[in-house]
Amino acid sequence: MTAPAFATTDLCDAHEDRLRDGRLLVAALPWLAFGAVERFAGPAVTLRLPEDNSLVRKTLQRPGEGRVLVVDGGASLRCALVGGNLAKLGQDTGWAGAIVNGAVRDADELDACRFGVRALQLVPRRSDKRGLGESGVVVAFAGVLVRPGDWIYADRDGWLVSAGGPLPA
Repeated sequence: MTAPAFATTDLCDAHEDRLRDGRLLVAALPWLAFGAVERFAGPAVTLRLPEDNSLVRKTLQRPGEGRVLVVDGGASLRCALVGGNLAKLGQDTGWAGAIVNGAVRDADELDACRFGVRALQLVPRRSDKRGLGESGVVVAFAGVLVRPGDWIYADRDGWLVSAGGPLPA
């Protein structure tokens, strides 16, 4: 998969009207960046889960078709919601990347994958596997609201949410 050609800074500059009216949102920092891609973009698939990544695996097993998984883990840093095995799965099934409002693990394995990851922190502990969580829900964290189908743009400068779909060219 080829990295899309954009810079979040340029998107913000070109779409100041959307920033003003809330159709383009900038996620509050800080975010750690992982993966062998510097930037990724695509339509959002949303999950909300309580320290249980069973639904992450189930979702990443489906064809990604360039989508971005947005995981609201409640900003928990007690366990990792994505690790090297899940990043490899996401890469192999065609996902662009994941935004994780929580922790991840296996930094070296994440960095070896052509799958972008943004997360709050690293932690070595794995999550529970109880099958808990919700899919296709509106999630709110980092000062942004993400609905399924909103467009995510992420690079080293941060990540953006374009309400309702991709930004016009």
